[in-house]
Amino acid sequence: MNPPCRDAVRAFAPASVGNIGVGFDLLGHSIDGPRDVAIVRRIDDPSVRIDAIRGEVTGAEMLPLQPALNTAGRALQCLRDTLGLPYGFAVELEKGIPVGSGLGGSAASCVAALVAANALLDTPLPRASLYPFALDGESLSSGSRTGDNVAPMLLGGVVMATATRMIGLAVPDWLHCVVVHPEQVLETRRARAVLAEPVALPLVVAQSAHLALFLTGLQRGDAELIREGLHDLLVEPRRAPLIPGFAAVKAAALDQRALGASISGGGPSVFAWFASRADAEAAAPAMRSAFNDAGFGAQAHVSPVAGPRADVLAGASVDETLPRAARA
Repeated sequence: MNPPCRDAVRAFAPASVGNIGVGFDLLGHSIDGPRDVAIVRRIDDPSVRIDAIRGEVTGAEMLPLQPALNTAGRALQCLRDTLGLPYGFAVELEKGIPVGSGLGGSAASCVAALVAANALLDTPLPRASLYPFALDGESLSSGSRTGDNVAPMLLGGVVMATATRMIGLAVPDWLHCVVVHPEQVLETRRARAVLAEPVALPLVVAQSAHLALFLTGLQRGDAELIREGLHDLLVEPRRAPLIPGFAAVKAAALDQRALGASISGGGPSVFAWFASRADAEAAAPAMRSAFNDAGFGAQAHVSPVAGPRADVLAGASVDETLPRAARA
């Protein structure tokens, strides 16, 4: 084998909107906004270790350094074990996505680490081959192997994520979103717990119709079909009570010409889709103010729905990005 051209890589993964309301555990899209960064070093010892987790975002200090308990560490362990690598990886995480925000923070850590580690392989894998390892890592946080966050981070844009496939979907370039993150924390496992009760068959049929309309609207670039389909009948009604201010934020978005709005991932962030960037930018202050009125500070992010994919960061060397103490 040829030796790798470098022994350390820095990569990022963007935040994401999981579910997109109507596509529970199936659909997601990345956004141009908060991001996590992973610095991965190739080491001689055939193991994975996490050397540091940095970040000023909510909850970063609570994340475990034990690789088997960390989404990034677990993903790299599975990558190393599956490929039978004779070497290992040391990881440092720079958290830019708040924990428990509904923006895919746990997914972003493992995707950024995988993309960086993949660049250190003697023969890097295609993106599709990274998907199972991302699912391995994300399952630590969500409790299930769902790809609606990791898949759009790996591919960018809107992605359909099944147990075995990532399928990128057509996205009109005029589609934009607003994602508002309040100063609340809602753990993914708690958000899933409220979904334990069975669902009536008529609701499933109606939700399936909404999903079909939504996907057809994306494929045709038809805003009215997207509007008609972007209604979540299954999950939103159960999770909305966990998010103080949600109803007012959604109403503010719809009042400002949103095609639809719902909960981002497990919450508490709220997203809305718009037919233009101008509409999205006009709605962002109203959505943020609705959370403010409910007693919570909030940040709003405006992004194309076809957001970026995770990638290696070029430019500065890895050593230039680290504090002096971390370079030793």
